[in-house]
Amino acid sequence: MLRGNQSRMTEFFLLGLTSDPKEQGWLFASFLTMYLVNVAGNSVIIAAIRLHTPMYFFLSNLSLVDICFTSVIVPRMLASMLSQNKKVPFAQCLTQMYFFVAFGITDSFLLAAMALDRYTAICHPLHYTTTMSPQRCLLLVMSSWVLSHLHSLAHTILMARLSFCGPNIIHHFFCDVQPLLTLSCSDTSVNELLAFTEGSFVIMSPFILIIVSYVFITRAVLRVPSGGGRYKVFSTCGSHLTVVALFYGTIIFVYIRPSSTYSVTKDRVVTVIYTVVTPMLNPFIYSLRNKDMKQALKKLIRRAE
Repeated sequence: MLRGNQSRMTEFFLLGLTSDPKEQGWLFASFLTMYLVNVAGNSVIIAAIRLHTPMYFFLSNLSLVDICFTSVIVPRMLASMLSQNKKVPFAQCLTQMYFFVAFGITDSFLLAAMALDRYTAICHPLHYTTTMSPQRCLLLVMSSWVLSHLHSLAHTILMARLSFCGPNIIHHFFCDVQPLLTLSCSDTSVNELLAFTEGSFVIMSPFILIIVSYVFITRAVLRVPSGGGRYKVFSTCGSHLTVVALFYGTIIFVYIRPSSTYSVTKDRVVTVIYTVVTPMLNPFIYSLRNKDMKQALKKLIRRAE
């Protein structure tokens, strides 16, 4: 019965953000611009970084993940707007969901690794070189990629086992976990349990690590006698804190809650922020608030000239 139902559902229809042709024009231009800025900005960050320090090693990986994260969604959405073809085969839908979840979780782990780097640099400066050695930094990055893909694989396998025998219209602009679960005509309790327990653990564990790191960082900064010294130390964390607030604020709103509270319109707006807007803003946040990044960008521009 399961295989029969699944074989009949060979494709889905992604409704996108709107069906109004007038709105699709400016939406296409907006998303194309944001996507190009995202790819260009993060590519410049990767090319500019020649600083062999852990923080910038993590930042270059974060920029790479941001490009991949947005590329999973935006090009497919732009092509759909141009061709007006909203059909997406079942296999392609699962593939998109797999890479979307994998890159999103990798982002989360990398932000936690960057918080750990700041904690070590500020709270244990004498042990920084040995603690954040190149081998350990590489291990942290590799672990982030592997664990995120294993997490995504578990969700994808469970999703592939579900039956989809009813409506096949997805009220979203890409194949995400919750919109697909609402279309299934079989029992989704295992999927929802995995999303709420293991999913919450994967998302919240890095977030808790970030919070704990900054609690200790704040305590260390408050011990600095001069106000100027406190500002100088804490300013090195400003860019990271801004990105964390944008990323986790929207992620937690969408995913860390029961599926019964799922709202199509509200969630689509919030999803746009962390899938398109935040990856586009990251290069600006890090480059405008960081002297080392500004110098690296100036060197890159001089070499290009």
